[in-house]
Amino acid sequence: MVIRILSVAVAMATSQVMADEAEDAFVEANILGIFYHELGHALIDVMQMPVFGQEEDAADVASILLIDELFEPDWALSMAYDVANGFWAEAVVNAEYPVPYWDTHGPDEQRFYNTVCLFYGGDPDTRDDFAEDMELPEERAEYCVEEYELAVDSWGGVFDELSEGGVPMLFSAEVANSVTAKIIQAEVEALNADFGFPSRVEVITGECGEANAFYDPSDQSIIMCEEFEDHLRVLYRMLEP
Repeated sequence: MVIRILSVAVAMATSQVMADEAEDAFVEANILGIFYHELGHALIDVMQMPVFGQEEDAADVASILLIDELFEPDWALSMAYDVANGFWAEAVVNAEYPVPYWDTHGPDEQRFYNTVCLFYGGDPDTRDDFAEDMELPEERAEYCVEEYELAVDSWGGVFDELSEGGVPMLFSAEVANSVTAKIIQAEVEALNADFGFPSRVEVITGECGEANAFYDPSDQSIIMCEEFEDHLRVLYRMLEP
């Protein structure tokens, strides 16, 4: 498997100031994190995986495991900061509204801590600063290695099966050369070099009328909405000191 770094944001940021580079990296990390989440849904569907619990939680686990597995350690760490902070910013944005406990997704604050714990649990010896920066409580931290090992036991066999080859994903963009399209196209190409799927999965970037992303099992397609980029930039600016 080829370990890679974030390429699109780096290329885009060469003529920009450091603040813009950090914002672009945040946007790219969260677009990829969201894409991996939807890819988790796709894998559960096309591979007919049993899910004991909420599927949204399982997809979140797949996302952080892919970040940990596919990227070189420093880039994975940077992405984990950005993806976790993306959940925290969402919680801040929605703080004035009642928590939708009826939703299939967990509360954003919980998704933040789950992300931090799982990534920390993957290498606690070198990621203790990460856990401290993110204020992961000791009561949770002591179980994170076990949580990571359980996650790898659950998803590791799936990733191993994909690495044996199969059908590549298809990509199409409704808006050519957008930031989202460039990021997702590059990632689909990279994943196709590493993985093959039991059946065709199509990845589409386009305008949805809302900042969203979803997997449609009726035609095995992942839709990444263009509106998410602007939404993520708003979230990033909320996090700035």
